[in-house]
Amino acid sequence: MAHTYEELSAMTVSHLREIAQGIDHEAVKGFSTMHKEKLVPAICTALGIDAHAHHHVVGLDKTAVKTKIRALKQQRTEALAAKNQAEYHRILHEIHNLKNKLRRATV
Repeated sequence: MAHTYEELSAMTVSHLREIAQGIDHEAVKGFSTMHKEKLVPAICTALGIDAHAHHHVVGLDKTAVKTKIRALKQQRTEALAAKNQAEYHRILHEIHNLKNKLRRATV
């Protein structure tokens, strides 16, 4: 049975240990004494599952926003070098707003 990281994270330790018992892989050796925070990544490694939660951004082009943030960070560095505090603070505020947009759009 194929599992996902989210499914494994929602399972109890006893259920995870049952799954690990059926796996013959170096990563799950000693599964009976592992805690959940060690067991989930070990099972993911053994089964070849991507071991992190994926966040989905809805209604926003994440790549474009992150590209804009990178460009603003470059401008921020230049404003700091030029000792232009007004521009520096404006850029900080814009970066802050873009990051908030990303967080709000993340499901």
